[in-house]
Amino acid sequence: MNPKFIALLGSTGSIGRSTLSLVRQFPDRFKIHSLSCRRSIDKLVDQIKEFSPKQVVVEASDQVTQLRELFAESELEILSGDQGNCQLVQHPEVDLVVTGIVGSAGLSPCLKALEYGKDLVFGNKESLVLAGELFMQVAHRSGSLILPMDSEHNAIYQSLAGHRREDVISLILTASGGPFRDLPLDDFSAITKKDALQHPNWEMGNKITIDSATMMNKGLEVIEAHWLFGIPLEKIEVVIHRESIVHSLVEYVDGSLIAQLGQPDMRIPLAYCLGYPERLPLKLPRLNLCELGSLHFENPDPVRYPCFALALAALRQGGAAPAVLNGGNEAVVEAFLDEELRFIHIASYLQRLMSLFGRWRQKPECPNYLQYINSVDDALAADRWGRSKLRQLLETTS
Repeated sequence: MNPKFIALLGSTGSIGRSTLSLVRQFPDRFKIHSLSCRRSIDKLVDQIKEFSPKQVVVEASDQVTQLRELFAESELEILSGDQGNCQLVQHPEVDLVVTGIVGSAGLSPCLKALEYGKDLVFGNKESLVLAGELFMQVAHRSGSLILPMDSEHNAIYQSLAGHRREDVISLILTASGGPFRDLPLDDFSAITKKDALQHPNWEMGNKITIDSATMMNKGLEVIEAHWLFGIPLEKIEVVIHRESIVHSLVEYVDGSLIAQLGQPDMRIPLAYCLGYPERLPLKLPRLNLCELGSLHFENPDPVRYPCFALALAALRQGGAAPAVLNGGNEAVVEAFLDEELRFIHIASYLQRLMSLFGRWRQKPECPNYLQYINSVDDALAADRWGRSKLRQLLETTS
């Protein structure tokens, strides 16, 4: 069996590191063709030395210069920026593109990979939030496989296999509830950055960890599931599941509930995607149901998680609303991580942004990209608008 050659976007983040751990475990099955990262150049240098890629992408020209000096004797091709990522994913030797990029920066390279018929191990939910309809149209035209690596969407993908979509009653996404699921609401004003980064079940990047604490991440995942599986919002449910063992479920017309269970370890869904349609024999602790004893499920509290409702409202509104919300959320989370505002204010700033967006859509001079998303440029412009307006709101109230 010939190995699959992988282009790994976001190689130094949590998804990238998990992917590389699987490549180490199965060196005859997978080879790294290319790597990309934004800031963690020291980690990237170590990865280049270990995996010998043919191409790498970094963010800035000074990083390109640094790598060229370090690897002057090699044939390594060094590219930069969004254009570099788009060039990397279309290389004819690449079989599989793994997207560990967080945020709107993943949209262009993901679409480019699909346009060139590459199978996509997909972890950049923002691509579907920004331009879901456009994204799925490109995938259908090219025939590329989109293999979702998020544990919830991966579970749904597995639970749908072999069944008719018309027999589906609902998709049920599970959520951990984040670090503040039991914290009294009166104590939310005292939440610190350190508190918010302590996820009870998963080890993830900072941005996704904060989104999990607000449950914005779950709202974005509902939008992702809507486009990825072609299921309307009214057939998508979310339940809090503290143990993060049942990763999601599908309910069928005969009353059957089919679920995927497993340890909360990203290597499990990643391995499913990398090896598809085969399963890889992972060297991980096995799930012992008797030791678990019991599993718990409950409805999310709308008072505790207002950001979740904002995401669902944006999907109902349609058009550019999800892209605007995404841009605003990236900006407000960045501000929280920079300690410019308190955790309790994240939702209120996003509520103000979406109210402002609603008023803008009524203006005669409202640009088309705030009405409809017809292109990548429209999606990115709407995202930038949300980001910019949120920053303005922060500056006027600081």
